[in-house]
Amino acid sequence: MIKQIKYFQAVVRYQSFTRAADECFISQSAISQQIQALENDLGVRLINRERRKFYLTPAGEFFYQKSLVLISDFDRLCTETRRIAKGVEHELVIGYLRHYGGQELNAALTNFTVKFPEVFIQLVTGTHEELYDKLRTGRADVVINDLRRKPSEQYINYFLAKSYFYAELPLNNPLSQLEKITMDDLKNTPTIIIAPLEQRNIEELFCREYFGVKGDFLFAENLSVAHLMAAANKGYFLVDSAKKPEVSNLIANVPIFHNDKQLYRKYYAFWRANTTKKYIEQFAEILKAQFTDA
Repeated sequence: MIKQIKYFQAVVRYQSFTRAADECFISQSAISQQIQALENDLGVRLINRERRKFYLTPAGEFFYQKSLVLISDFDRLCTETRRIAKGVEHELVIGYLRHYGGQELNAALTNFTVKFPEVFIQLVTGTHEELYDKLRTGRADVVINDLRRKPSEQYINYFLAKSYFYAELPLNNPLSQLEKITMDDLKNTPTIIIAPLEQRNIEELFCREYFGVKGDFLFAENLSVAHLMAAANKGYFLVDSAKKPEVSNLIANVPIFHNDKQLYRKYYAFWRANTTKKYIEQFAEILKAQFTDA
């Protein structure tokens, strides 16, 4: 009956027997027969058919809504059962930077879990140094990080993308009207960065040396707080993105330039060269594809 329920959900989702059949890799006549068999087993009509159109009965609408929860729970049950049976080699701990706000990781995780549903994903976050410590001590299998130190042969350095820097400012700040901006323009505006208390000195020093920040710093606990601080005109949030941020009617993201070139950093996926953990390379390839598509 589980397959029949999934066929029924596909028909409702696509509002088409033909598209649902293509999605489920069966014929249109076969999917119609399976749904009729489901209705016979339940003893109720789920779908009323009128020529080439159909609509859900009240019972069908109820069954559809409740079946979404049922199938979600069933799929999770199967995944967890396979994970327990196969052991830790089918777990993957992925680390990413606290300030990262792009959608590439979201898309990569979705695509990866569709392709490898048997892998149990855990996510951890941190600053540059915290992520390297997690990787070094085995608390992360692969981390998405920038390259601040000399590459080591102990790690695989898998290039993902260049990510360009912007000053996130509210539109009521006059600086938001500039087409591009420099650190000289921003020297009297506090720089908002994300860092825990124990990492603030390290992150501040990096920003001064790498970006040439000349003004004061404000520190946010997480990405949401950083955006709120920028919206409140407390300072500018130093944000980077692999693609130009979407236009907003409240917030501007002004490109930050130095010597007529926009500032950027390079993102890599790092993992231990001697690891025996499976699926890391497959995840890295899927993630890189998301940056490439961006």
